[in-house]
Amino acid sequence: MVLEHFFYLLSIIKYWITEFWIMFKMDSKLSTAMEEFQEVVRANGEELHCRLIDTSQINSRDWSRKLTQRVKANTSKKRKVSLLFDHLEPEELSDHLTYLEFKSFRRISFSDYQNYIVNSCVKENPTMERSISLCNGISQWVQLMVLSRPTPQLRAEVFIKFIHVAQKLHQLQNFNTLMAVIGGLCHSSISRLKETSSCVPHDVIKVFNEMTELLSSYRNYDSYRRAYNECSNFKIPILGVHLKDLISLYEGMPDYLEDKKINVYKLYALYNHIDELIQLQEMPLPLEANMDLVHLLTLSLDLYYTEDEIYELSYAREPRSHRAAPMTPSKPPVVADWASGVAPKPDPKTISKHVQRMVDSVFKNYDHDQDGYISQEEFEKIAASFPFSFCVMAKDWEGLISRDEITAYFMRASSIYSKLGLGFAHNFQETTYLRPTFCDNCAGFLWGVIKQGYRCKDCGMNCHKQCKDLVVIECKRRPKTSIADSSPTSALASSLCPVGVKEQFHGEKRLH
Repeated sequence: MVLEHFFYLLSIIKYWITEFWIMFKMDSKLSTAMEEFQEVVRANGEELHCRLIDTSQINSRDWSRKLTQRVKANTSKKRKVSLLFDHLEPEELSDHLTYLEFKSFRRISFSDYQNYIVNSCVKENPTMERSISLCNGISQWVQLMVLSRPTPQLRAEVFIKFIHVAQKLHQLQNFNTLMAVIGGLCHSSISRLKETSSCVPHDVIKVFNEMTELLSSYRNYDSYRRAYNECSNFKIPILGVHLKDLISLYEGMPDYLEDKKINVYKLYALYNHIDELIQLQEMPLPLEANMDLVHLLTLSLDLYYTEDEIYELSYAREPRSHRAAPMTPSKPPVVADWASGVAPKPDPKTISKHVQRMVDSVFKNYDHDQDGYISQEEFEKIAASFPFSFCVMAKDWEGLISRDEITAYFMRASSIYSKLGLGFAHNFQETTYLRPTFCDNCAGFLWGVIKQGYRCKDCGMNCHKQCKDLVVIECKRRPKTSIADSSPTSALASSLCPVGVKEQFHGEKRLH
């Protein structure tokens, strides 16, 4: 009976060590006490039972990883939000896009509208410029998320998902983001994908056509205006439509009447239009946002692509046939980037802040044992939530990704695609070293007889083959690039396309 109780006690202690091992890792006194108890058990000839309370392996990386995998399975239901695009429900995406849109919309002040009317542009109007950039960024994000998928069926699945997101946005009466999403799907870089559209069900196409008709500019956005006027309470207008109305009113009515009196009717009409938009900012937001998902979306919307770059990627996915129309994009029925001259200005500090917030959210939701690592499988799924997920990712991280590595990856990717020129764009050439050389990225030795590693022709940096795509050190000395080398075509083929598509794209380019 005593032995049975003793074994039961050891089982409880084993459970304690297994479930709450972090306590033993953080409290050295607790670990010492357990080691002393283990010696007592061993002294009584219970070597087999002694193993039940062994804490010597807690500090090893393998132990932590095994516990991470087990805890992951037990606590997955407790996650507040998934950070994987494929796992996000359309309602979650629409809610959080609406949160970002409304946050941007309500920052526009009365004076911002006044300045826009007087200048007829967003120059020296950063608040309104950011709002417009968000709309254009969402439109680009939609296009790039579709184009990031390698097969027509997978692209069709993303297309269908965004249609469902659009339906939820319509229910939320968020017309501005609805315009951005449908505008992205209407873009000629997407509409030309015949293989992809053939995989989209007819009922989804019907909804898409209804949304397109709702947002069409036909008869000065008549369908939208009727739907908008029927809405009450919370709603986000298509800002571009209402700003154009303000410009038309400002330019269409004289400043002075015939008797040299100020045209009070004009001022009153302008005030009413602006005040209506300001009043919408006071409406309560009918949803709750998870800041982890907000951080993920904020970083994924930091996009700085040109029309040519997106179109080149579209052709890389589905090359045009000889009987296809010319490459010049046709005007879509729904135009999202109504202020196409407005582009977000890349800012290293802003991008760094977005990356750090997103990485914090990733480790908050996926690093259950708080050891500073997530699995490579989880990392690749998270990276797939970003348009730049078709970047080449390293495969030699032993199944574990550290906080520093994931931060470096997203900083590198964001910097490349934001056209910041923050370096990383080294001119690596495979090299045979005649003297012992170490990798400047990981500090490891470059082994081999010939072609041991890669050397940057411009700055002299040395690294392993597997490290050259992970370098986050700026290339300090760069030669002047020619127009041909810096063209969107070459940049896209070398940075955006997956390896399998690069050859296909370059092959098509040579045909022309």
